[in-house]
Amino acid sequence: QVQLVESGGGLVQAGGSLRLSCAASGLTFSSYRMGWFRQAPGKEREFVADINWSGSNTFYANSLKGRFTISRDNAKNTVYLQMNSLKPEDTAVYYCAATTGPSPDARVGSYHTWGQGTQVTVSS
Repeated sequence: QVQLVESGGGLVQAGGSLRLSCAASGLTFSSYRMGWFRQAPGKEREFVADINWSGSNTFYANSLKGRFTISRDNAKNTVYLQMNSLKPEDTAVYYCAATTGPSPDARVGSYHTWGQGTQVTVSS
């Protein structure tokens, strides 16, 4: 079956970096746009970034541009999220998701396959 598995979360001090990975199986990975979302306690799930099938086109939440970078390796069926200069407000569960939509899309409802999430905690 289709499965997305995130890893790489953890506890980091403010100003530090983490790289999240999302390994996909059960789908033709290179046919999908991939996205990262996050959800903090008591808040709605929000868009972080997405990337097209080839990796040539990326799209970011305005507030995260310059600190986060999304990339993918289709040979490894994996999408990454490099997070730098982390802040306490970045603390959340981070999810990867897949969509067959052709265009950049920040809407949660446009993604039909989700991972279980990985916790990122940034201490001050």
